[in-house]
Amino acid sequence: QVQLVESGGGLVQAGGSLRLSCAASGRIFSSYAMGWFRQAPGKEREFVGVSTSGGSRYYAGSVKGRFTISRDNAKNTVYLQMDNLKTEDTAVYYCAAAQDGTARTALRAYDYWGQGTQVTVSS
Repeated sequence: QVQLVESGGGLVQAGGSLRLSCAASGRIFSSYAMGWFRQAPGKEREFVGVSTSGGSRYYAGSVKGRFTISRDNAKNTVYLQMDNLKTEDTAVYYCAAAQDGTARTALRAYDYWGQGTQVTVSS
């Protein structure tokens, strides 16, 4: 069993930055792919990016060049650095863990989910 706890959300003005953290329990964190997703009001949850167990990173087109995923396996933590935020980035952000360790964009590919953290970008 893996437990995920996100933190770092908040209110920021457009053009600003935030860094989200996701702390994971478990001894085999390094073998998991760690993904970030978001869900805006009235919309479906969507893929933001993923860090594979091999260290590769992939991003949705809407955030590529603005968001960066990093992970610290020693701390069992994955981060989402969000720069040049836009109002359309407002959403609840979730981290998720996939046991197979590979790059996955589909929600159903992930085995564990955090509770989410709210990010609000004002104009």
